[in-house]
Amino acid sequence: MGITAEHLTPVQDTLFITLINRAADAALPRPILGDTTAAELVKEIDHDYAKLAQGASIVGQVALRALLLDRAVRRFVAEHPDAVVVDLGAGLDSRMVRIAPPATVDWYDVDFPEVIALRDRLLPPSHTVGASVADPHWLDGIPRDRPTVVVADGLFAFLSEQEISTLFRALTDHFASGELVFNDYGRMAFALWLMRLFPRTRGITDLRSYAGFNDPRTPERWAPRLRLVEETSLAHVPEVDLFPLWLRVTTRLCGHVKAIARKARILRYRF
Repeated sequence: MGITAEHLTPVQDTLFITLINRAADAALPRPILGDTTAAELVKEIDHDYAKLAQGASIVGQVALRALLLDRAVRRFVAEHPDAVVVDLGAGLDSRMVRIAPPATVDWYDVDFPEVIALRDRLLPPSHTVGASVADPHWLDGIPRDRPTVVVADGLFAFLSEQEISTLFRALTDHFASGELVFNDYGRMAFALWLMRLFPRTRGITDLRSYAGFNDPRTPERWAPRLRLVEETSLAHVPEVDLFPLWLRVTTRLCGHVKAIARKARILRYRF
């Protein structure tokens, strides 16, 4: 009998979407991310994984965006050995294990208290913060005078525009300097409507609070200290060559259409 997670809310339960897809990637002959820790966690936790979408396109996208976020954090830590890393909506992501930062780096994993309790049982110790990112006090115990990289994977789709803009201002007010890097889907209003037509994606789509934005400079208007450094479409990176042939061809074709390429991207800002 494994560990159960029946006490999690629907929003908290979405952590298993990324977990199962990272595990599926790790099982491939040529994985993109190769997160073997995710595969181990799937075996330890009793969950109805069969209800989660696990198609090749989702597996590839989840693994690839995690890889690109890892690279951004790894680069920042290499440049700032005394850095603070803050992983927002960390879920059961083993990013700290994959990056293996030096002991001089302080790593903070932030998520709901129920998720952090599960995380503390299953993953190597880090500084964990059990709170909603909408709570104005969750930042209080995190050092503010060291270079800081804030990373988020799959989080902002489940927050409202007001919550996201307030969070970005709080981050840039709290930390003296650093970077903010996260995955983004561009403007998703029509796609969200379309996804609600399919039972397998309707439940997840109904949890989304914000349809998103196309202009990558939108967060600069929310938090004046933010400055866009990089917008990277997943369709344009070399690792797409690891996708199955049909998905590789489709992804490369989509990369030629800017509006479509922005549906899966990594955004990096400096402050």
